[in-house]
Amino acid sequence: MSRIHGFPPLARPDAKILILGSMPSRESLARQQYYAHPRNAFWPILCSLFSITATQYSERSQQVAERGVAIWDVLRDCVRPGSLDADIDEKTAATNDFQAFINEHPQIAGICFNGAKAESIFVKRVLPGLDEQAVAISRERLPSSSPAHASMNFEQKKAAWRSILKGVLE
Repeated sequence: MSRIHGFPPLARPDAKILILGSMPSRESLARQQYYAHPRNAFWPILCSLFSITATQYSERSQQVAERGVAIWDVLRDCVRPGSLDADIDEKTAATNDFQAFINEHPQIAGICFNGAKAESIFVKRVLPGLDEQAVAISRERLPSSSPAHASMNFEQKKAAWRSILKGVLE
């Protein structure tokens, strides 16, 4: 089975919040876009919360970044036979360099995880290697925007994201 590789972060130097997924899905990798699966609620949620009207990926990404939001994944690369987080072979997983990212983005005031897998890998594999200042950054788990997370509908996910992001951005 071959390794899959994630994307560089979508971030401006003045980013205030970092939203982390685990690893891009097959659809995202094929399109070279974060959250490209048409049923993933990520972009509809962010566009609604931040009043973004752009429909093209490059424009949406830019407008989200202009609002202080950075997007990345916890994993740099791994072996994952499918698209689900549960399919990630954690023995093969390599994380991104978050200490360098935080050093380059000193205004990051909050890290939000798009689902439980991103959070658990970060806490287990990234957090122990961060300096005190990085460890002190507030962390929150968002309900996964994935269509596989069907226990919440779109409006419920959006309400939870609004509440959490509002708390981090204040």
